Amino acid sequence: MGSVLRNIKGDKIIWTVVFLLTIISFLAVYSSTGTLAWKYKGGNTEYYMLKHAIILFLGLLLMYFAHLVKYTYYSRIFQVALYIAIPLLFITLIFGLNLNEAKRVLQLPFNLTFQTSDLAKITLIIYLARELTKKQDQIKDFKAAFVPLMIPVLLVCGLIFPANFSTAALLFTTSMVLIFIGRVKLTYFFGMIGVGIIALLIALSVLYFMPVDKQGRFGTWKSRIATFVDGGESSDNYQVEQAKIAIASGYPFGKGPGNSTQRNFLPHPYSDFIFAIIVEEYGLAGGFVIILLYLILFYRSVRIVTKMPGTFGSFLTIGVSFSMVFQALINMGVAVNILPVTGQPLPLVSMGGTSIWFTSLAIGIILSVSKDLENKNSAEAVLSTNDNE
Repeated sequence: MGSVLRNIKGDKIIWTVVFLLTIISFLAVYSSTGTLAWKYKGGNTEYYMLKHAIILFLGLLLMYFAHLVKYTYYSRIFQVALYIAIPLLFITLIFGLNLNEAKRVLQLPFNLTFQTSDLAKITLIIYLARELTKKQDQIKDFKAAFVPLMIPVLLVCGLIFPANFSTAALLFTTSMVLIFIGRVKLTYFFGMIGVGIIALLIALSVLYFMPVDKQGRFGTWKSRIATFVDGGESSDNYQVEQAKIAIASGYPFGKGPGNSTQRNFLPHPYSDFIFAIIVEEYGLAGGFVIILLYLILFYRSVRIVTKMPGTFGSFLTIGVSFSMVFQALINMGVAVNILPVTGQPLPLVSMGGTSIWFTSLAIGIILSVSKDLENKNSAEAVLSTNDNE
């Protein structure tokens, strides 16, 4: 253990944020899975506690080993991964496990599942970071830079879109933020946003006029948006109402760990609405701490970017950190009813397997960049000391 602690490098504040979120996740998931345990495991609440503890531990291990790898190696690794992720998305769309009228996951042996969009998200971000770095000398050229950047974005987001609109929208937004930071010509940038909006409106218009029994997942989106706008009765509105009751009953400092009432009424208190359970048990103070931790994570990532602008490490860091924090804000926005229900988990906090592991990998990559930056600063300090002597 001592040797492991000595080998922990990178931004110590980010490590602290990770450990705090991990502890919060363990407590919140253990508290919110009581009903699940009584329903499926005969009241064995330790089952989900142990399962989640193992997932978190493996996530921390993955983060640790990921941060030991020099971040530049991820450029080549995920270039290959892109050619794996795209076929997997297509296979999932056709042969994936049908859950809530959406094929998001592949069924694996031993009753395991794999959400391919989690792999696609981090792969696409790293691909864009690599290409933006390589093409900085010709970044204003439409054919040489903009087209090669946008083709994978449109392909990946297009394959995710039918089953998971919110993830596709989140990934497209992250990609456009990266491309904007990469200094792509603004005419192309805004033109692409305009084309994307028009294409989305056309697709939604065609789906809207399809027979109800043919709408599939789109019918769910339409219902969620309609419920959010007019507050009509639906299962989604029921979830939001229960989440608002949980938040309202939390008061400044909450009911205390394990004392949530609404966990017995919320359909997914351990994933989509875990923020509401945290606020109910730990109060507005607990909710504020969660928001603060994500903002600190993003702030520390931006600090890394400002110290190495225009490089693969900077594009990589801002891409994965923005995606993670943006997803967290969406999850919390749903819980407090300022956004329609999306199904996005709270990164590193909600119960899940591939979601936690790919989030851990993403944070490990950020830590790898910060570790390399620390090493360079240390080397420069030694050279400066030697020169002065």
